[in-house]
Amino acid sequence: MSPTLHIIAPAGETARFVVGQDPEGHWVAVEIHGRAGGLFRSREAAVDYAVGETDHRPDAVSLSAERIELRL
Repeated sequence: MSPTLHIIAPAGETARFVVGQDPEGHWVAVEIHGRAGGLFRSREAAVDYAVGETDHRPDAVSLSAERIELRL
């Protein structure tokens, strides 16, 4: 079983997303403050969503090699 990365960031930062796979292998995009996110069919779809939500800022989306979790 792979470790799960829980994302926590100071609330004052602008929207940033982490894209990766959850423990079941689904692609997810998670806003680091927990304000947005979703499950996606592919990595490309998750990245496209995150890029769109961050107004295409080049430093606002990162890919995680660790498993990440979308909390509802």
